[in-house]
Amino acid sequence: MMKKTRSHLCGKMSSSSTTNTTSSTPRREHEDETEWERRPGGMLVQKRNEKDNGVPALLNVRLRVLYGVLRYRISVNSQATFGEVKKVLMGETGLQVGEQKIIYRERERGNEYLDRCGVKDRSKLILMEDPTSIERRYIEMRKNARIEAANEAISCVSMEIDKLAEQVYAIEKSILNGVKIPEIQITTLIEMLMRQAIKLDNISGEGDVSARKLLQGKRVQQCVETLDVLKISNPGVNKPPAVATAWETFGPPPTTARWEFFN
Repeated sequence: MMKKTRSHLCGKMSSSSTTNTTSSTPRREHEDETEWERRPGGMLVQKRNEKDNGVPALLNVRLRVLYGVLRYRISVNSQATFGEVKKVLMGETGLQVGEQKIIYRERERGNEYLDRCGVKDRSKLILMEDPTSIERRYIEMRKNARIEAANEAISCVSMEIDKLAEQVYAIEKSILNGVKIPEIQITTLIEMLMRQAIKLDNISGEGDVSARKLLQGKRVQQCVETLDVLKISNPGVNKPPAVATAWETFGPPPTTARWEFFN
């Protein structure tokens, strides 16, 4: 009796161990066999089985999200996808959906369903920023910084041109009223305008920056042309007289020497 009982128990134990081994198959193998479907909005999500359609909608689950040194707590439906979680995190972190990487159970998640991946209430997710998006943001920041510096430089030049244009207008008004303006004053003003033109040439930029440079360059050109005209029409300016070329005249060539004869 004892021997039969032992063999019977051993048989039960072996069968139960086989059943446990079969039932404890890792979820990762099940997750690898994931089928996908496209929703009407165009989002690619994990396809549910027919068995899942009969499962009633569950309550929201609270998730803990770790993003560097920051901690976030969000609440989503248990049957939502990780893509929908990213949309919620976009409002919390400011990161776009394409810039986010969500790690759960040491795997990056796409648009799988939370409940199918074993996400439960108070589960922990790790949020990371896509390295390529970091590089793009850095390049964009440098580009914006250059544009801002160029616009600031053009604004400074524009202010200087405004001051010089006022002086050009004052000189023009004085000359039209018959007031003589020292020529050195006009020449100095032209040199100051040309310095601003050189500053504009040293500013690099495209698009709006280039258009602003062109506009200020035309202002400088108009002021210089106006001063050139005023320099000529300035009353009381002694125009240099026409000087005829003076030729050096020479006397007749010396005659040959005469010799005196002596006896």
